[in-house]
Amino acid sequence: MVTRAENLYYEDVEIGAVFKTAEHTISEADIIDFARLTRDNHPLHRDADYARRAGFPSLIAHGLFGLSLMEGLKSELKLYEDTSIASLGWNAVRFVKPLLVGDVLHVEMTFTAKRASRSRPAGVITEAVKLVDASKDLRIDAEHISLIQMRPAQ
Repeated sequence: MVTRAENLYYEDVEIGAVFKTAEHTISEADIIDFARLTRDNHPLHRDADYARRAGFPSLIAHGLFGLSLMEGLKSELKLYEDTSIASLGWNAVRFVKPLLVGDVLHVEMTFTAKRASRSRPAGVITEAVKLVDASKDLRIDAEHISLIQMRPAQ
């Protein structure tokens, strides 16, 4: 597992390199704030009694909250702080288990592929991204594609 790498250029990306982020504990305020921001006010995300009647122990976080958290935790690694051009999208997203108040989560990310861009002097990289809880149970599984800069010619 790689512990530190910042501002990677396309040429620096090593297929198979694994990164682990810091942890985040989900709070009720996180869920309520995300509901307010996105205007997705389904009662599973705002009403604990409703969530319990639906079979959950508490409010559950939106799946897209989890995906956003994954991107935020990854960004704290600063892998492409100055070299990122764009996110090209998320593929094969699976919400494996619900995200609950009090869950302690982190991201494990592995570089799985890379290729030169066909449209500009940049590189396309593929990451396997997993949101994992403190017990190492998988919560969200996805693939992320990014466009990053190639190293400038010297």
